[in-house]
Amino acid sequence: MDSLITAAARALALGDALGALNHIALRNDAPALALRGIAMAQLGDLDRAKMLLRRAALAFGPREAVARARCVVAEAEIALVSRDLNWPVRALEAAQVVLEKHGDRTNAAHARYLAIRRLLLIGRLDAAERLLAGFDSAPLLPASRAGHELVIGGIAIRRLQIKAARAALALAGHAAHQARIPSLTTEVEGAACILDTPAARLIARGNERLLRLDEIESLLTSKALVVDACRRAVCHAGGLILLETRPVLFALARALAEAWPDDTSRSTLLARAFRAKHADESHRARLRVEIGRLRKALVTVAGIDATEDGFASCRSAPATWSCSPRRQMKRMRRCSLCLRTAKRGQVRRWLWRSAQARAPCNAHSTI
Repeated sequence: MDSLITAAARALALGDALGALNHIALRNDAPALALRGIAMAQLGDLDRAKMLLRRAALAFGPREAVARARCVVAEAEIALVSRDLNWPVRALEAAQVVLEKHGDRTNAAHARYLAIRRLLLIGRLDAAERLLAGFDSAPLLPASRAGHELVIGGIAIRRLQIKAARAALALAGHAAHQARIPSLTTEVEGAACILDTPAARLIARGNERLLRLDEIESLLTSKALVVDACRRAVCHAGGLILLETRPVLFALARALAEAWPDDTSRSTLLARAFRAKHADESHRARLRVEIGRLRKALVTVAGIDATEDGFASCRSAPATWSCSPRRQMKRMRRCSLCLRTAKRGQVRRWLWRSAQARAPCNAHSTI
């Protein structure tokens, strides 16, 4: 490798793309094309950078497998920056294997870091954490190590593990300072600002206030019953009841939670859940059905009581009552879901016991 190529590579390592181009701008050999592509990527011309790297990969001979693998890794990083997440992952995996086989631990670790970062961007957090579990970041250069810590911080933020996110972003800032790349330092500082920026709105007892990520984490891990409009779920003590596939139930839960501890009128619930401006008996019947389904979905964390004007949610699950088949007291008609022995209108005699049941009934009884 000649002195101009070495000088250009050192300039690129320091983030000086223009200084690198001063050495190799007029050269068309394979190493110069690769370095020109990396320089154009640092300047923001990603399309030209891809074209130069592909030309460099073709220009390298069959015996220069390591150089071709490095071009593949560089092209994958450009695709990642441009959010082109459909680039072939197998090519990156093959390049990583070649680099590890030939002892290039630094670029092999960088290739694995890019794979982890891609998984983070497409939302596959579990797969990203599995790759991170056995990943050694020691061979990474300071710039790549800063990106690695940014990935760890991004996963922690998405998991609402704010303490771990702050620690990772602090390490990323230290690595960016060592790399002496201003754009990387700015990126780390921007990611750290997310932790202190309001990220949600809390509505409780008719009042609203903004919450930071650490306050959201404390709220969701507390014993408070939270209706999460972001994930369309109901959270309680770290547990999660997903309602994303049941929009009517979520609309009812949100309306009841916003009005708590007061009740919500039936007209309001009909408007929020069914967008009904003029409710008739069919709407009210459907509302009763959906409220019953919501009761069943939230039976372990909350209850819903009927009031004179509508419905109200209560903090904990209401007491459940059982029916005892004794031929005493007054008659009670049970719904068909509970009474499996009733046929053709025949009703057995039941005793209503005013003691809390050990196990909840499967359906509601009517007198």
